[in-house]
Amino acid sequence: MMAAKIQDKNTLFETLITAAVDGIIVIDEKGTIEFYNDACRNLFGYGADEAIGRNIKMLMPSPYRQKHDTYLHNYQKTGEKKIIGIGREVVGQRKDGATFPMYLSVGEGTLGGRTVFVGIIHDLTPQHRSRQRLAELQEELLHVSRLGEMTQMVAALAHELNQPLAAIANYVKAAERMLDSVDDPQTPKIKQLVDKAATQTARTSQIIRRLCDFIEKRKSVRTTEDINAVLDEAMALAFVGAADANVTFQSRLAPGLPAVSMDKVQIQQVLVNLIRNAVEAMQEVKTRRLTITTRLAGPNFVEVSVSDTGPGLAPEVANRLFQPFVTTKEKGMGIGLAICQSIVEAHNGHLRAAPNEQGGMVFTVALPLTSDESSHVR
Repeated sequence: MMAAKIQDKNTLFETLITAAVDGIIVIDEKGTIEFYNDACRNLFGYGADEAIGRNIKMLMPSPYRQKHDTYLHNYQKTGEKKIIGIGREVVGQRKDGATFPMYLSVGEGTLGGRTVFVGIIHDLTPQHRSRQRLAELQEELLHVSRLGEMTQMVAALAHELNQPLAAIANYVKAAERMLDSVDDPQTPKIKQLVDKAATQTARTSQIIRRLCDFIEKRKSVRTTEDINAVLDEAMALAFVGAADANVTFQSRLAPGLPAVSMDKVQIQQVLVNLIRNAVEAMQEVKTRRLTITTRLAGPNFVEVSVSDTGPGLAPEVANRLFQPFVTTKEKGMGIGLAICQSIVEAHNGHLRAAPNEQGGMVFTVALPLTSDESSHVR
């Protein structure tokens, strides 16, 4: 009876090890592989018949391969542990020579009166790809954000410069008319200088007009997107570096929303900006709660709302919130929300701000649906 129970336990153990999703390897004190489960074959590309009986360093790239036997020898001699009982991120090498990141946990035990080491291997490739994609998206958004800020700044400066330039042109013309009635030997030379000033003023106005035309003619790339998926990426980007903000976060994303035609990068830029603004706005208050929702707003629009419990805005600021160079931040330029509004309006949508009932603000982005009714997200 006892023998049967032991046999059942051994069978269960072998089944669990064989069916494990993570790789499991058992080596002896010399580093020779004694057990190698099916998950390891998927990870490294070697079959059990190719791995068992060989040194574990065959699964390691340089310089780990050269150091492994020395590490085992030092551990047996001094008892100094570097990974045993701890676990850490290391690099493995597949049969084809490719390397991949993995988390290795190593335990020590005895089997038949001798020491063995059990390694559990978890492939970190998906996590690394996600981090890499996140970094790429962040860099792309940063680049677009910088271009957007420059575009908005140029447009704002052009508007501000046009008025004084028009005034200068009028003054120059008035000076020319006055010189026509002056009888003085120096008058021709003065008129010549005034004419040059008028020419340069007109040239400056033309440069500004061409610059504005160039900005207005820039077209974005539109694709049909799932707004919830776009928002998920934006939230991940917005919270990079904000782990210490101590903000309670809640999302309520409506399922099955119709697809939206958009420039994905631009809309993510808007959402990242709104989320980060909300987090920053709550840094001086005790209750920090960020709520993000999506919903179908009537038959024609999808809405994304970003709510915070910050101090809110003074009426004089709220009334001019989307104008360039209006900011509540000590070091802010005041063009972020102006850019956001221009992006949303270019998508035939609208961006609005309103007080939050729980205190703080609610920013809502409304985007029109695609005309194709078959574009619902399932």
